[in-house]
Amino acid sequence: MSDLESLKAEIKKLSAKATAAKMDLHDLSEELPVSWETIPEVAKRAHEAFAELEQKRAQLKALEAA
Repeated sequence: MSDLESLKAEIKKLSAKATAAKMDLHDLSEELPVSWETIPEVAKRAHEAFAELEQKRAQLKALEAA
């Protein structure tokens, strides 16, 4: 598998992970005030997932431009 294909596969997995984190955050917001104590933890997971996804997308863009 080429670097490009490998990176695209990784981005696909990270996208699914980020979407799941987004849904966890959404579900938590709908259940408030129940489990309000978990807001920072759930938000941090979502933030980290999207940050990692954006980093890999930037790598892909740079690799495709090269």
